[in-house]
Amino acid sequence: MFGSTVAVPLLISKPLGIDKDPEKLGALIATMFFVSGITTMLQTTWGNRLPLIQGGTFSFLAPTFAICGMAGMAEAGFEVRMQHVQGAIIVGAVVEIIVGATGLVGRLLRFVGPIVIAPTIALIGLALFKFGAPNAGQHWPIGGLTIVLIILFSQYLRKTHRAFELYPILLAIVGAWVVAALCTATGLFPAGHPSHTSLANLHSAPWIRIPTPFQWGMPTFGAAAIIGMIAGYIASMVESIGDYYACARLSGAPTPDAKVVNRGIMFEGIGCLVAGIMGTGNGTTSYSENIGAIGLTRVGARRVVQAGAIIMIVLGLVAKFGALFTTIPGPIVGGMYCAMFGMIASVGLSNLQFVDLNSSRNLFIIGFAIFMGLSVPEYFAANPLTFGDQLAWLANILNTLGNTGMAVGAFSAMFLDNTIPGTDEERGLNAFNVMKDETIEKASA
Repeated sequence: MFGSTVAVPLLISKPLGIDKDPEKLGALIATMFFVSGITTMLQTTWGNRLPLIQGGTFSFLAPTFAICGMAGMAEAGFEVRMQHVQGAIIVGAVVEIIVGATGLVGRLLRFVGPIVIAPTIALIGLALFKFGAPNAGQHWPIGGLTIVLIILFSQYLRKTHRAFELYPILLAIVGAWVVAALCTATGLFPAGHPSHTSLANLHSAPWIRIPTPFQWGMPTFGAAAIIGMIAGYIASMVESIGDYYACARLSGAPTPDAKVVNRGIMFEGIGCLVAGIMGTGNGTTSYSENIGAIGLTRVGARRVVQAGAIIMIVLGLVAKFGALFTTIPGPIVGGMYCAMFGMIASVGLSNLQFVDLNSSRNLFIIGFAIFMGLSVPEYFAANPLTFGDQLAWLANILNTLGNTGMAVGAFSAMFLDNTIPGTDEERGLNAFNVMKDETIEKASA
């Protein structure tokens, strides 16, 4: 949970323009923890009432990058970019609330099967490849050490101690961080070195900072930003529904019925609304990592998660806590990205185990969707559309969608999977309802 909650603000810091401003970045990280605690409390108390932690989502990253890359944003400052992102998140949250409150989730899922889910989720991870090795490569000894430690703890040593199963990324970051700090203290990494570790940001940060609504200014509502962000909401909703069933099985709760699922989606929308108002630059969704922790610890009580929510709220009020993460050297962050984003892509592709991969129909749809999700954004990045001043709004919409690989892949797969003839068994739809149960059995084996 810590890895994802910290990774999201670090990822969006450069597009937003605060990667060189540790004060604002620290405030953004603290706000993310604060909002995660609030939304977790709301969801576990009045939402689906499952022991699920809510936090930042990678599904919103591609739309956020596209929004920050829109025409006119290059000259804009952090506040202006954040206000556009906030506006898109707020409107998308209202849409998600309506979808949950009216029960539209079930109708939407009729058009979303494993063939659609696989490329959509995979592209979330694949689209972030530019943030991995380039960041770790600023100083490969420390970046490589981070990657090696993550692999060592999460794969080779995970059965030796429960801590390695629960906190492999956190332990790896701390380990590499300590090495970088020791090298800095001994003079091996002087000021200006990529792996230099300085606590100056931590010392200058105040102890207490209370996040306030619209702390970065009033949101801006633009059609292009909103449409792009809604694509991220669709991916987030599909992923969350799977988490509900998985969490219920592991925690011993009754299988969620339509009312529970709809209420959960509605409160995820409410959580995203809170995130948009508070200015996290991201939304909130259910953490899949939390489900794995339940399976390992066999602790699935809501009160435990609610206690964790209170801790997150308190940590979000401690400015020095957020500032602490701004001292992580870039190569360590890059090493973390290499492991995390590859895992996101593979989780998406794991849905293909229920699809007939001997079918040329399915292979074409999957390959086409993934390829277009990677290729189309490259084209739009090099050749942005311009339609003149009167149609600038249309150009912004198309450019935002075209730069969001996840949206391109999802729309391509959804259209083809629902129009090209194929049986339910061939498409994997018959196995879709049991997919979550079988996944849990494998995870807990």
